[in-house]
Amino acid sequence: VFVHREGKIHYQKYERGIPVADLKVIGETDQTGTITRFKPDPEIFQETTVYEFDTLATRMRELAFLNRNIKLTIEDKREHKQKKEFHYEGGIKSYVEHLNRSKQPIHEEPVYVEGSKDGIQVEVSLQYNEGYTNNIYSFTNNIHTYEGGTHEVGFKTALTRVINDYGRKNSI
Repeated sequence: VFVHREGKIHYQKYERGIPVADLKVIGETDQTGTITRFKPDPEIFQETTVYEFDTLATRMRELAFLNRNIKLTIEDKREHKQKKEFHYEGGIKSYVEHLNRSKQPIHEEPVYVEGSKDGIQVEVSLQYNEGYTNNIYSFTNNIHTYEGGTHEVGFKTALTRVINDYGRKNSI
């Protein structure tokens, strides 16, 4: 693991998830960020040590959307060398645009709202399109909650209430 922070490059090597040496400064830098090099250990990853590049790249893309302005790079140094970088300044708003790229949006710009209360931060972005189905992708702490959850139910309930109230007030 290489950490670029406060003008220094810090390095620490791990084996089987345990540090094998103390953290040490190995150079200077004007960059910030972390580089992790990973080679699967068959003693830890007993099911498989062969990973699909596209599966990992999809997850890296998703994380780059969820963490605005982060740059993630995945590089496969096996036989079929591949490298992809992901960086999205627009965060989840860019994610919505990506998800709707092959659809016909009803409004040009995705709606984006962020806020926090009682130490809980929330970001929401949405864009209606001419399709007949809805797709909701919810995440908690960067983990995709495929089956929804109370936060997703609460969001859908609040959104429906706001739209219905607006319609009633404006005789729509």
